[in-house]
Amino acid sequence: MSSTRARLDVTAVRRDLVGPNLPFHRLDVVQTTGSTNADLLARHAAGEDIDAAVLIAEHQSAGRGRNGRAWSTPPRSQIALSVGIAASGVPATAWGWVPLLTGIAVVDAVRSTTGLDAKLKWPNDVLVGERKLAGILAEVAAPDPVIVLGLGLNVTMTAAEAPDPRATSLLMLGSTMLDRSALLGAVMAELSVRIDRWRAARGPDALLVEDYRRLSSTLGTRVRAILPGDREIVGIATDLDESGQLSIDTGAQTVTVSAGDITHLRPERGQ
Repeated sequence: MSSTRARLDVTAVRRDLVGPNLPFHRLDVVQTTGSTNADLLARHAAGEDIDAAVLIAEHQSAGRGRNGRAWSTPPRSQIALSVGIAASGVPATAWGWVPLLTGIAVVDAVRSTTGLDAKLKWPNDVLVGERKLAGILAEVAAPDPVIVLGLGLNVTMTAAEAPDPRATSLLMLGSTMLDRSALLGAVMAELSVRIDRWRAARGPDALLVEDYRRLSSTLGTRVRAILPGDREIVGIATDLDESGQLSIDTGAQTVTVSAGDITHLRPERGQ
């Protein structure tokens, strides 16, 4: 397996995407760290301008998922990166779209490079079938209007190495495209376009919303949402609002969900 886990080569990414008048201003690669999100947040807290800064780790020893869940994979088996995004020109009500637009970018990059039918599961997972290929975590560097966007895309992780039985990787899916350097360039290029559009529109524009609906495996599906406090809602996921919140039609009412664990359910009989 080590032969398929070459070091990242970011030469082409730096040439095409990093520098003056280019989408990203700085790109750093470290061999190992606890969490790239935590590192960027610490750099911001120390006074550094992290807008358009990209931090990539060949290995994260303390990667985090939503709700603080631990997530770790073998060195060089995934693309693990964080990006700083200044959001001062965008209303805070639209910041919830950052993980959603990131999901769109990842899905389009995966589809264009591998041909796999990747989809989006609200709010922050990229799936192929019902298995998780990538996870996304956005954190605000409060009290400042700066968002740190984290992404983990599984590339050569094996089933035995998966931290969760619901996880998958490009290798496990049979993809012959396992070049992390090329995948990184595709993801960053797609992400830069989505961030620019979100900033220009001061939130999600019509095309961004249309893209999400087109790629979503959640919308139109019967779901169970476990909300903070272990409150449960079951119904049909119908739409997203301008804040990126999910609308669920329970049959008796429509509930708007801002956060929670979502499970896709089989349709009821007759549906």
